[in-house]
Amino acid sequence: MKIRHALFVPGVSAFFFDDQRAIKRGAVRDGFIYRGHPVTDSFQRIREAGSCLSVLLVLDDGNVALGDCAAVQYSGAGGRDPLFRAERYLPLARRVLRPRLEGAEVESFRIMAGRLDELRCNGRPLHTALLYGVSQALLHARALATGRLMCEVVAEEFGLPPPRRRVPIFGQSGDNRYENADKMILKQVDVLPHGLINNVAEKLGARGEKLKAYIRWLVRRIRQLRPNPAYHPTLHLDVYGTPGLAFDGNLWRVADYLAGLERDAEDFELYIEGPVDLEAKAPQIEALRFLRERLEAYGSRVKIVADEWCNTAEDVREFVDARAGHMVQIKTPDLGGIQHTAESVLYCKAHGIEAYQGGTCNETDVSARACVHVALGTGADRMLAKPGMGFDEGYMIVWNEMNRALAWRRTKNRTRRSVGSTAFRCSRRKGVEIWPGCMSTKANSC
Repeated sequence: MKIRHALFVPGVSAFFFDDQRAIKRGAVRDGFIYRGHPVTDSFQRIREAGSCLSVLLVLDDGNVALGDCAAVQYSGAGGRDPLFRAERYLPLARRVLRPRLEGAEVESFRIMAGRLDELRCNGRPLHTALLYGVSQALLHARALATGRLMCEVVAEEFGLPPPRRRVPIFGQSGDNRYENADKMILKQVDVLPHGLINNVAEKLGARGEKLKAYIRWLVRRIRQLRPNPAYHPTLHLDVYGTPGLAFDGNLWRVADYLAGLERDAEDFELYIEGPVDLEAKAPQIEALRFLRERLEAYGSRVKIVADEWCNTAEDVREFVDARAGHMVQIKTPDLGGIQHTAESVLYCKAHGIEAYQGGTCNETDVSARACVHVALGTGADRMLAKPGMGFDEGYMIVWNEMNRALAWRRTKNRTRRSVGSTAFRCSRRKGVEIWPGCMSTKANSC
């Protein structure tokens, strides 16, 4: 099977690009935008509309493999690649990527994706968003060419058993942290609510009092609204380094504050993502290692999640090796090729660190679905509901894709056990939908 055509189509992502540094420095909200001037290079305003670049690989048999090039909301911060504007990178994709894709044989996903990492433009690797989107399409192409689910391809190529169980899903609330938390509770989301605590004065409080009050509210609300008394979600809040700002960079005070949050969370597990941001990788690793050690010395159950400055597969390994946190967010677009997401999940799990396969609200339905299959194939400990900041839409995409994939695998297994694999192959002549939007009508020999 070969790739006949490679198409690149500009599109929109599910949220916006935000200048994180400007927001942390107190940019004032004005409706949906922020007033003031951007601080991070390549931003023209503090909040800009998100974009994506869709990749369509037309195969010899007429099937079309999909991927979406997308970048995180806080592009250009924490050591990440600069802002990704689809129209800017479209000519490069056509000039550099298309001739290398068209006519290529669809072989091992990891081999195909690895070749992308070797490409250079003006002596530099391709933007991580391009590597991210094209690798999704290559994974999809391999799945189509071999008549399997993408999660099955991932599991096989990394020497893992086929996926059998659901990955816990983490909902993100955006700024609507009260109403969206209610929605998460009613839908019994595994992990909630993210919270978007990215400003000291408005959201954390000068001494962290606003976050403490919010956690207490969450606990009361869960007990009040949960449809099932057995529903007991994990609490996970992303604080974007604000405790470090509030306590003037004093890590002892930050550790004391985090340990104190355990009382507010009562008997719910509590994860705090990004308690400090020290603007460089080495001090960030050291700070998170210190905070983890202090919390464990206190006997605290509060857990630290690494995020900022943990962007590449190499970064993930460094944070894991230093035990800089209890969990690492593997922020999928930042790692470039999606094979690196799989590698990073497995590295975390092999070294006793929890693997949170994250991403960004600024992705698309296509990239989110591809990520579901990587999470299933590798057995990630947690996966972000994405894209978007409205919660419902991203949760629907991730939940439904995950459950469809698992149901399809169970059906395949039952069919093979009852009538044998030959009957299953014959059934594919009828155009069974292997995953949403991708009909496979290729008839395997019987």
